[in-house]
Amino acid sequence: MKRPPGPETELQHMNEKIKIGISACLLGHPVRWDGENKEDRFITRTLGNYLEFVPVCPEMECGMGSPRDSLQLQGDVENHRLMTRKAGIDYTEPMEKWAEQKVTELAGENLCGYIFKSKSPSCGMERIPIYPEKGRAEKKGVGIFARRFMEAFPRLPVEDDGRLHDPKLRENFIESLFALKRWRDISGPPQKMSHLIAFHTENKLLILSHDQKIYREMGKLVADGGSLPAKDLFDQYEAMLVHVLGLHTSIQKNINVLMHMTGFFKKDITAEEKQELLDLIEKYRTGTVPLIVPVTLINHYARKYGQTYLQAQTYLHPHPVSLKLRNHA
Repeated sequence: MKRPPGPETELQHMNEKIKIGISACLLGHPVRWDGENKEDRFITRTLGNYLEFVPVCPEMECGMGSPRDSLQLQGDVENHRLMTRKAGIDYTEPMEKWAEQKVTELAGENLCGYIFKSKSPSCGMERIPIYPEKGRAEKKGVGIFARRFMEAFPRLPVEDDGRLHDPKLRENFIESLFALKRWRDISGPPQKMSHLIAFHTENKLLILSHDQKIYREMGKLVADGGSLPAKDLFDQYEAMLVHVLGLHTSIQKNINVLMHMTGFFKKDITAEEKQELLDLIEKYRTGTVPLIVPVTLINHYARKYGQTYLQAQTYLHPHPVSLKLRNHA
């Protein structure tokens, strides 16, 4: 198997887009209950430059048509049905049957993630209102298809369009997509130890920025990897990778990584350059500048002083700079 290009080349010159599933209405398809769409232009016009979308509309695909009577979850948290609001038609069984078939179909798409439509009784991933016979609705439901999808693909990063408006959630989700794509590119077949070591080496600081304890556990797994069958080793590593990427970074975690990288320049960097970098890290800590500012300077020093280890670290370029995901303070 040919080794994929290094992270910087891969992000700048990606030939193959990352394939993800998505609620069709978010792409501008007129499939909503009222015949309209919910196009999200960040998704279609920005992420669309890097992602290949597999559109899904549960209502249309299980035969409801558009426009149609709108749907809601009725009952209680433990036992609820998918019902039309006006006519009271129960679509629970048709939707469940369709969802079971759909996840089987999507298993062949090699998806790296999914973006759901928020607040949808079929596609919403959380806080969907469940309307009891009497009293107020409880926002404790999950869309029927979304639930089935997440159960079928527990290792795929998922988000909804509403949560993607949060800069930190957006960055974490998109970072996970790119990381999972890089992992898919090297994880075989054939599953070679050299590929795993190279991947882990390039992603060490990215992993560290999410959780130090798991970073150490993953390092030990790779170090002891020769004692395991390749299939088991790669499966365990993937499970840990997905888990750690799901743990959000923080200012303090990022500062720990930035300070760690600063140590690589101690033999080369001038006193003025070191102070400039430390000043920017402090400004990042106080929220004066966004993460991209100290990261850009470290990238510059890594090139200037020939720090090839740092240049290869995906932490410094986990996703295309044009997405501006690290530009929020």
